[in-house]
Amino acid sequence: MIIAVDGPAASGKGTIARALARHYGVPHLDTGLLYRAVAHRVLTEGLDPAREADVVAMCDFDDRLLEEPALRTDEIGKAASIVSAHPLVRAALFQRQKRFAQQPGGAVLDGRDIGTVIAPDAQVKLFVKATPMIRAQRRHAELRGRGHIVSIDKVLSDIRARDDRDSRRSDAPMRQADDAMLLDTSFLSIDAAVQKAIRLADARLKARADG
Repeated sequence: MIIAVDGPAASGKGTIARALARHYGVPHLDTGLLYRAVAHRVLTEGLDPAREADVVAMCDFDDRLLEEPALRTDEIGKAASIVSAHPLVRAALFQRQKRFAQQPGGAVLDGRDIGTVIAPDAQVKLFVKATPMIRAQRRHAELRGRGHIVSIDKVLSDIRARDDRDSRRSDAPMRQADDAMLLDTSFLSIDAAVQKAIRLADARLKARADG
């Protein structure tokens, strides 16, 4: 069983994916962390995230890097959005994600191209979204909780810029798969969003089992 959870930044897809993994007892991969790990290496080495050749050289890293707290910073997130637009970088990380998805027993992966590129044969596909302003408010609260002082207007601008990069990139752009179920979390609490995701997944799995 493969569950693909896609959607833009701060839509709630990561929280939902982790909850689905716990519910079904399967491993979870936040594929965005792979690009954040590459971005972290790029910035640490003083390289340019916009130079594809520099970035590709940073794609081979130990899984332990994924546990690095620095990957969660806003600076790394912005750089990750830039490096993820490079086709050669996406190609370099493709097999890593594919292997995770195809492991025995199944898996849950969240990202922006899971249901369309990484696991197009996933039994369950969700596309999680929320309005840009609500996503900006969530990210703003998260940043303030970490002690970062930034205006809501700046966060909203960054959210929109990232959406534009992710949806307009030439290779594996972010989009809802044709067979993905839409889950709008704009006006849902975390618990309500998780429970709705579980209901949608259960219904899709039952429909497949029933043929």
